[in-house]
Amino acid sequence: MQTTRRSFLGAAGAVAAMAARPPATIPTTPGQKQKLYVAALTPCDKSLKFDESLYKEMLPYFKENGADGIVVLGTTGEYPSFSVAERKKVAETALKHRSGLSVIVQVGTTNFPETIELLAHAAANGADGALCIPPFYYKKPPLEGLTKYYSLVLESTKLPVHLYHIPGTSAVPITNELLHSLEHYPNLAGIKDSAGDAAEYDSFAKEFPKLNMMTGTASNLKAALKAGMGAILADGNLFTKQSAAIFAAFRQGKDIDEPYNKLREVNTAMRPTGVGSYGPMKYALSLLMGTRESYPRPPHVNATEEQKAQIKAKLHELGLIA
Repeated sequence: MQTTRRSFLGAAGAVAAMAARPPATIPTTPGQKQKLYVAALTPCDKSLKFDESLYKEMLPYFKENGADGIVVLGTTGEYPSFSVAERKKVAETALKHRSGLSVIVQVGTTNFPETIELLAHAAANGADGALCIPPFYYKKPPLEGLTKYYSLVLESTKLPVHLYHIPGTSAVPITNELLHSLEHYPNLAGIKDSAGDAAEYDSFAKEFPKLNMMTGTASNLKAALKAGMGAILADGNLFTKQSAAIFAAFRQGKDIDEPYNKLREVNTAMRPTGVGSYGPMKYALSLLMGTRESYPRPPHVNATEEQKAQIKAKLHELGLIA
């Protein structure tokens, strides 16, 4: 369904109506923030249509291998490659077949009406929270403009909302100043930090200890757990069990170095095969799950036959497939 002028005005008008509702209070029970979310891939079939049935198989696979939740249609989920109507379909599939997982839906777009529309849809269908990338077409927007944008978003919902810090892709960073300008909203939940800068992440965690400053990179995972924060990891697609083992050890009061090093080892071993790219990653996941292959949407490309052979051989060598 296309976004019409009526839906545009309706979404914008909903801000004022919903702002009167008291926002949700973000729970801060010790340990509750320290969850592992998989930044889930979005499977497509050979015709590049969303593969709903395969997505339904992915969710119990993540749960059985120790994930606490998933993020729907993040960067790893190729959200910019899907229409608003398609994004709603993907979110509905995840929320109807969550298999006990917490579900955060990435709702951000380049404009606030569509963002609010997707946010309202996520809330209506039972999402546990939202992730929201900043409006990324205009570079270096003023703080006042970003504050206004996110105020419209936060005032439109009761859902906990995480802001998405991925400046290498969006070119619009989430800053401490922006977070301070919004921290009076009780449903400001925190951020996802995919920048991977250790000093910057440390600054986020120290400046906002009451929020969930989730790391989006394994490089900052130790720091996140130590600070009482969670993680949203693309690594969780292929290395769900290895990622979950770190959280399990932490919750049991054990040293996390051993499982952390194991995650880094398998990640490092697989990197030369190209699994950091969408096509190879989707092919590798199909081997791990024992399912049919899924494909990325352009401009991303499928795994080559050479990459497929390398991926299969390396997964076998690591003992991850028979």
